[in-house]
Amino acid sequence: MRVVISTIGTFHSFDMARQLEKAGHLSGIHTAYPRFKLGDTGVPAVKVHTFPWLHGPYMAGWIPRALKERWEFLDLTSFDAVTARSIAECDVFCGLSGSSLWTGRAAQRRGGKYICDRGSTHIRHQDAILRAEYDRWGLYFSGIPERILDREEAEYEQADAIFVPSRFVLKTFIDMGVPREKLNLAPYGVDLGRFSHVAEPAQKKFDVIFVGTLSIRKGAPYLFEAFTRLDHPAKSLTIIGHVSPEVQPALREFLDNNPSARTVGHVPQSDLKNMFSKAHVLVLPSVEEGLALVQAQAMACGCPVVATENAGAADLFDDGVEGFIVPARNVDALCSAIQRLADDPPLRARFASAALKRVTTIGGWNSYGTTIIKAMKGLAGDHCPPSTAMNNPASAHPAISKSNLMDPT
Repeated sequence: MRVVISTIGTFHSFDMARQLEKAGHLSGIHTAYPRFKLGDTGVPAVKVHTFPWLHGPYMAGWIPRALKERWEFLDLTSFDAVTARSIAECDVFCGLSGSSLWTGRAAQRRGGKYICDRGSTHIRHQDAILRAEYDRWGLYFSGIPERILDREEAEYEQADAIFVPSRFVLKTFIDMGVPREKLNLAPYGVDLGRFSHVAEPAQKKFDVIFVGTLSIRKGAPYLFEAFTRLDHPAKSLTIIGHVSPEVQPALREFLDNNPSARTVGHVPQSDLKNMFSKAHVLVLPSVEEGLALVQAQAMACGCPVVATENAGAADLFDDGVEGFIVPARNVDALCSAIQRLADDPPLRARFASAALKRVTTIGGWNSYGTTIIKAMKGLAGDHCPPSTAMNNPASAHPAISKSNLMDPT
């Protein structure tokens, strides 16, 4: 079986690529990430194809805000067009959603199968929940552009299968009318070689950690409220990661009123495992995402997790065993869960021990690899026969009649 992957960035796609390479199935991976930023991918360099000319300036922050939306769309479609023209012969093409429509069609015309890899909820659900959340906090949100929504939905329709990372995401697709048989559940793994228990939390303190992009989507206002209400004489909060512009004013006010809270920006993974190990709890109050990788990373370091259902937590641990799973947007439930851990050191110790045991059953990325390879082989078939789309693509995969979705090839 020959598999080609495409991804506008890196995400979990290179973990997928490494698993396919180990099994002898990877033909290549296309990315818009600059090659010098990739570092050691674990994939032979000859199999990594980059087209960074639009994505690179976007990553560097060189694009004026007035052009950002148009540039994002041009970035996605240009990468897709280039990949569609250069993709190698393959039995399966797996493309990250948003930038794989034309390449998927190109693969199908050659007799291959197209898998749309979606890391978040169904894009219509994502748009609706974010609109409601921004409105809740009195913040402006223009919504996901209609042409992006159309393009993603065209990918869902065009694809022979869709990969999703959690049951929470799976449900949003079913609720939006996508057939269950088209959906493949493939929860992400964790690199146990990079994340492990290397230190102990301070006994008389209660250190909370947040890792990720601090944003409305990640539940920043709930994090601020929960920590402010937390009752502990030696509490602290460390926020690791990029801060989105829309929460910066609220963050400044929060930091002014909470001197034991701090932001540290990006932290290398080599340092992150030490910070996870020393923390008493990872708090992730996400409103919408697919499956937050930091949850399993924290567990691998013996750090209990308090996360929402909307972070995909239920696919990684059990409520009340390795951590607490709370409803999204429920600050009272979030506060209660964090306070219980602050008040009960023996409970924290049990959760930490259970997390270390549970994470070994996740199987690193190997279990993920086994799941996706099985699904890919089942889709491609033993002999990977040409699909009907090769002779009659219009009837086998009806195109949505919108000009910005037309195949450039």
